[in-house]
Amino acid sequence: MESCRPALPITSPAVLPDSLCQHTPKCPSAESPDREAAKVIAAHAVQGWSLLCNAVLLFEDTGEVLPDGQIVAPHRPTDTPAFTA
Repeated sequence: MESCRPALPITSPAVLPDSLCQHTPKCPSAESPDREAAKVIAAHAVQGWSLLCNAVLLFEDTGEVLPDGQIVAPHRPTDTPAFTA
């Protein structure tokens, strides 16, 4: 059975700018160790992700996708050994 819809043109993927931040003071950059402190500009709680104003895509499990496409594995505080006194 053939589709009646015309084929969509192939386009290049969208590229986010390095920063969407318009706050004063500026939020941490995507390269900064505290990048997760940037403000949320879009979120989809059901799917478990938030887009930060530094163009970092942050997932509920603490994984991240940086603006350059680099993936940061989940890094929950529970992944570190407990401190015992």
